[in-house]
Amino acid sequence: MSFTIRSHRRFPVCCPMTYQTGVSEGHGAVWNLSFTGWRFSGNLPLRIGQVCSLTVNLSIDQPVYVAAGIVHWVRGEEYGVETLVIDDESRHDMKQYVSWRVQDRDHAFYTWTRPDSRYEEVDRES
Repeated sequence: MSFTIRSHRRFPVCCPMTYQTGVSEGHGAVWNLSFTGWRFSGNLPLRIGQVCSLTVNLSIDQPVYVAAGIVHWVRGEEYGVETLVIDDESRHDMKQYVSWRVQDRDHAFYTWTRPDSRYEEVDRES
């Protein structure tokens, strides 16, 4: 097994999704994501090297469509898929989502590590 450093930060999520390969459709959940890839589990078996499309519901009004992704790894019913083709609108939505997660994560880390606010309630909207 080779070791590779990821080029993009991954974020834990729990989002419903559907995926298709050929004429078959599977349903599952995304467990983490980056700008270039997805880790999800689902009920339609996939194999390494297989190409599939994804529809991921990052929020109620923000579905992301991946026209083509390639399966890099399989562990039971869990899959690691790299994004190959994504439309411009979904790419924009992903950039916004990842940017928001980076800001939120950095803010949460900064707030927690400040000794004077360790137990203060934080307004994340400001």
